[in-house]
Amino acid sequence: MIIKYGVIIYWSEEDQAFIAEVPELPGCAADGETYQESLQNLEIIMQEWIETARQLGRSIPQPKGRLMFA
Repeated sequence: MIIKYGVIIYWSEEDQAFIAEVPELPGCAADGETYQESLQNLEIIMQEWIETARQLGRSIPQPKGRLMFA
């Protein structure tokens, strides 16, 4: 499955980890010790987020492409 949502990745001092988030999918975030690991973990979480939404009959937002604030 190809997922085309925008991703924001940043360093969290509090968590001492990189955090990767998908703003268009509420609560969809993952962390990792490296930038790459956080993105790899997020890819799994995005698939699970979408699968769960489908199972629960919830709507899945369409990817909007580039975000204006990112």
